[in-house]
Amino acid sequence: MRRSQKFEKPQNRKGTLIQLGGYLMRYKWRLFAAIALTIGSNLLALVGPLLSGYAIDAIELGTGQVNFSQVFYYAGWMVVFYIGSAGLTYVLEVLMIRVSRQVTYAMRKDVFNKLLDLPVGYFDVHQTGDVISRITYDIDTVNSSISSDLIQVSSAVITVLGSFLMMLAISPKLVLIFAFTVPASIFMSRYLVKKTRPLFSRRSRKLGELNGFVEEMVSGQKTLKVYDQEEHTIAKFNIKNKEAVDAYYNAEYYGSMIFPTINFINNLSLACISVFGALLYLAGAMSIGQISSFVLYSRKFSGPINEMANIMNDLQSSLAAAERVFALLNELSEARDTEKMTELTNVNGDIVLENVRFSYDANQMIIKNLSLKAEAGKLIAIVGPTGAGKTTIINLLMRFYDTEAGNIYVDGNEVQELTRDSLRKSFAMVLQDTWIFHGSVYENLTYGRENVTMEEVVQAAKAARIHSFIEHLPHGYETVLKGEDTNISKGQKQLLTIARAMLLDAKMLILDEATSNVDTRTEKKIQAAMRQLMKDKTCFVIAHRLSTIQNADLILVVERGDIVEQGTHEELMENGGSYWQMYQAQFE
Repeated sequence: MRRSQKFEKPQNRKGTLIQLGGYLMRYKWRLFAAIALTIGSNLLALVGPLLSGYAIDAIELGTGQVNFSQVFYYAGWMVVFYIGSAGLTYVLEVLMIRVSRQVTYAMRKDVFNKLLDLPVGYFDVHQTGDVISRITYDIDTVNSSISSDLIQVSSAVITVLGSFLMMLAISPKLVLIFAFTVPASIFMSRYLVKKTRPLFSRRSRKLGELNGFVEEMVSGQKTLKVYDQEEHTIAKFNIKNKEAVDAYYNAEYYGSMIFPTINFINNLSLACISVFGALLYLAGAMSIGQISSFVLYSRKFSGPINEMANIMNDLQSSLAAAERVFALLNELSEARDTEKMTELTNVNGDIVLENVRFSYDANQMIIKNLSLKAEAGKLIAIVGPTGAGKTTIINLLMRFYDTEAGNIYVDGNEVQELTRDSLRKSFAMVLQDTWIFHGSVYENLTYGRENVTMEEVVQAAKAARIHSFIEHLPHGYETVLKGEDTNISKGQKQLLTIARAMLLDAKMLILDEATSNVDTRTEKKIQAAMRQLMKDKTCFVIAHRLSTIQNADLILVVERGDIVEQGTHEELMENGGSYWQMYQAQFE
């Protein structure tokens, strides 16, 4: 148990319960009905032991005579009450299953909407597998708790209270036994729960880390095999797997101590009731039927306490899972556009950066003092060594991140005074990492633009040198691609994304290593076609292959977050500076 001291404890249990209660209160009338059904079901069940005692008292001890009419009378009513209790319990469970389903649907919907509302920076520092784990495993854990544990907890409260009142009515003296056993049960429950709660938080966290690791390895399996890293990866997986299994084992193992401990205390109370009940019977203070009813009520009284201890594991697991879900929901969303911001309309494409500074980490400045001017309709190429800040410039233009100092202007408008939607819709963007979703070729190409004619789609596909390939697919443009698992090559995927960008009615285009998966010859043809198709549009191209940007109107050489050279290909070659050195290095 000492090991649990080093585990991270839930940071905001009260806040988690409040947020979970907010979801439940969306269906408050059904919850009120559930409470009424719970009260009715348990009250009907509580009458049974009393009737059982009356039936037993119908037996005349010592004479061997039984008043069967009274026995059958009370037994019949017991059957009626228990059937009624069972019926109400069935309706209650069906109702709670529906409530839990709706809460799960709403919670998962909110989490997915939140993912789309988070800034790009969130996904730069969180594993995809861990995010997926929160929207699947963690929400399912909360769902199972709502559908079952809440019923048990509410039933336990009513049963314990009702049983206590009935025992008090039968024999206040015997009730004094619980003055010692109940505090002992509560003390042990609180102590053990305090020890096990951090273990369940660790379990959820380690399962999320394991999912993230597996997602990374599955997506990178080709690289893994190329570098012959199977054994090394298996070793790392074994470590992650062992941590997850150990966390799961520790949570379940120490959590399982709660039930037998509480059960022992309650069984001890039953033994005391048997002894003192016999003494009261001999003194003529209680009948056999009353002792029988008291014992049954004591079992009903202690049973829910045992159940509460038993389901405490599930409650702790659900609380830890809910905390992870709400931690995501409570993340800061991307800053909202204010009423003072203006829409970017009638875009021309003039872009200016003035003394821009930016860093992802306060300890390392990426962009130090960057200034540049891109005139409308020009092709701007950005080159430089890895880590120089090329992609960061694009992130700032799109406002995936905001500058720490300096200003960025589009058509004379400061970007932070423009709405994000209007700014981003003014750009078409193609990344090195292609993204194809499950849908037809036509749907993938027209993503982001409505009311596109087939003629426009074909024109873009031809310009991207992908039309012929599409025509040879089984159903042409209606062929369904199965997302990232589709069996077309990376180069073909990239051509599809380029054609998709061509179809957007945007005045500015960003190509971030967009043609890295196609051959140089095809790349030159695509660029020539795009220049013709996107005439009078501002184009930013980040490229490592310098041979593909020789026709750029302006080439910017970026080093250590600043522009060290700029000009056309011929001008930079004549200067014999950084660009000339890079060019020579590629063609030596």
